[in-house]
Amino acid sequence: MTEPMPARRASAAAQRALNGRQDVTAEPPPPPPPGWRTGERALRLGTLAVVALTAALITGRPWVLALAAAPLVLLALTLPSGPRPDAVTIEVEVEPRRCFEGEQVSVRITVAYDGETGRLDPGVTLGHGVRLDHLAVGPHRVELVLTAQRWGRWTLGTVDVDVYDHGGLARRTVRAELGEIAVFPVPEHAGLTPIPVRLPQRLGEHTAVQRGEGVEVTGVHPYVRGERQRRIHWPATTRRGTLQVHQFAAERTADTVVLLDVLSDVVDPVTGASSLDETFRAAAGLVRAYLRTHDRVGVVSVGGVTRWLQPGSGHGYFYRIVEGVLEVRKDLAFRTEGLSLLPPPALPEGALVYVITPLTDQRIFDVLQQVRGRANPMVVVEIPTGDPVVEPGDSEGELALRLWRADRDAMRFALVERGIAVVAHRPGETLDLALAPLLRTRIHGGTR
Repeated sequence: MTEPMPARRASAAAQRALNGRQDVTAEPPPPPPPGWRTGERALRLGTLAVVALTAALITGRPWVLALAAAPLVLLALTLPSGPRPDAVTIEVEVEPRRCFEGEQVSVRITVAYDGETGRLDPGVTLGHGVRLDHLAVGPHRVELVLTAQRWGRWTLGTVDVDVYDHGGLARRTVRAELGEIAVFPVPEHAGLTPIPVRLPQRLGEHTAVQRGEGVEVTGVHPYVRGERQRRIHWPATTRRGTLQVHQFAAERTADTVVLLDVLSDVVDPVTGASSLDETFRAAAGLVRAYLRTHDRVGVVSVGGVTRWLQPGSGHGYFYRIVEGVLEVRKDLAFRTEGLSLLPPPALPEGALVYVITPLTDQRIFDVLQQVRGRANPMVVVEIPTGDPVVEPGDSEGELALRLWRADRDAMRFALVERGIAVVAHRPGETLDLALAPLLRTRIHGGTR
């Protein structure tokens, strides 16, 4: 049985974690010393006895020795009756290891020992991206409830459990490594799936330009021997005097690649919205929408190490795609030095490419040029966030803000001049609102 730990008994590390004031930039704590060592109670009582003895020697008054009797008697009374445990083992259970942003993770630490012990006192050091909501301690168990705050692959942290002897005079520390969890971004709501002009020849749900065996009627044509008689269009037959049958459009699948710009992370100073967070939420919404229509979807992330996953289909493929890019934010250790060429298998011929970018780094143009050179139809989804805040009357700040916005406008204009579709997805808005203009026409590719 476990019970919530009172604030007066919680260790300093656990109290900081419960109050949300853990230092996320701190290094992991040093390893605990092996074996048993003196506890806080023994140190306090021993200090009182030594101070009393020292005062008696300095003043030369024997009655001062009586002050040392009380702590010495308490030390004698709290001595354990039996031997301390020789072996202390620890077992950690974390459930689940994969979750979405905002979901809770339960941690159960079971402490096993031979012999008789007193209380357990945990010291919690959390990793990035998680928050401690609840802490309960029992005779053999420590339970924590954590909340995953941001997407990424995070190290949960460590818990140093102090095991005290029966009298509380000595303690032994054992460390529990909580391991890693994968936190998926919450996908933006998206139901629209714009498609390119040319589609692969695989069967799917998108209407193609070619005639085929779909369900969407595109007209009528004269009857040809072998066609199904139930498709005869009787009004046209009566009007023209010859048999006319319905003409249907073929249905095909679409190959889609979501390209993520992780060259920089721009944080809005007013709302705190992160361009990297919004980029991955928009990407997750696009991936889920296209997989729902049985299309093939792949992903590429550029910035430092180029990560990519070939297009595939199926509902389970969504988690493969998300896990493939979680390494971008592994304890805030994503790198942005240099760019590499996009591998040919990452961009199949004719695949529709969504480039999700905050348009703050000029190097993204090198990536866009690679995509355009392969004649892939392309859409740039801009994440317009991160405008600096200018104090009233700050003329230099206002000028800097105008230059910031002018630079973004220039990048956007350069893309439109090259025939690339550019849409803006603002945080808090549905992704369908940004994609709706793309439904008016099909998306063309570049030129080789």
